[in-house]
Amino acid sequence: MGEDLTLPVPETLYGTYAVACAAPIADPGELAREEVTRRVEPPLRGLVLGMLDSPMVTLDQRPASGFPPLPAGLLAAYGAPSGDLASISAASHLLAVRATYRPGWPPAHEWAARAIAGAVGAALSAPVIDVFTPQVLDQARLRRSLPGPDNTIRLTDWMLLPHTSRPNGFWFTTKGLARFGLPELQTENVPPALVEPWGRLLNGLARRLLDLWLEALRTGGLPVAVDLPETVSVGLHDIAAAQGAEDPMRREVPVRLRLDASGEPVLTVRAAADGPGGFEALCAALFGTPSHGR
Repeated sequence: MGEDLTLPVPETLYGTYAVACAAPIADPGELAREEVTRRVEPPLRGLVLGMLDSPMVTLDQRPASGFPPLPAGLLAAYGAPSGDLASISAASHLLAVRATYRPGWPPAHEWAARAIAGAVGAALSAPVIDVFTPQVLDQARLRRSLPGPDNTIRLTDWMLLPHTSRPNGFWFTTKGLARFGLPELQTENVPPALVEPWGRLLNGLARRLLDLWLEALRTGGLPVAVDLPETVSVGLHDIAAAQGAEDPMRREVPVRLRLDASGEPVLTVRAAADGPGGFEALCAALFGTPSHGR
């Protein structure tokens, strides 16, 4: 308790999206500028156009065979409609939209790449693929995920929370915190009855950690590493904030993080207090028991 975790800060972050085109685009850059100007509202429009005219954004169009194949199985598992999968399979060309930016706020690499790919995809009625996830983004969801005039986003629009059944319970992992430079979260052996509440808790913890991470990066220069607390409190207000909402209740519970840097860095989430029933006790303390509700 009370110790810190030292997390490395990447020098550069990347956002990559693909547009599956039925035919080649004569001038991808011109089309992107026209459609961003037409479809993206300010102030985001200015940021995107500025990056589009800089080396931070590249538009790479090739025959579909010139790129590694998109993972159709994963796209389907993450909800891609059969019609989009068919369009991706039949696409003659892919337009890869890549953007780079430093860690911090705003995550301009993601906002710019997603906005450009979305605008081009809308103009061509072509599927847009978030290569990071990987996931096909329909236009309604894509537009909703982009920041509004106040530059706020819903974190849940930028991450997934897959979970897999194992002999001793469910294994959870986030897929999205790495967009911001953070390690992903994971939890093992979550009891089946806690799948829904533990997923909510992890969404709130992701929001809380992102806030702590961004605060640590607001130092002027980009640090090589930042320290985050090993024990973190997550509350109902964090869970609501991850969904772009508010919860007036300040109920919180502590969780403990362990950094595993043996491969791709990941943060394992455990109950702060050792002993049996840790997950059950955390969820009951945060959400209330099923018989009493919140």
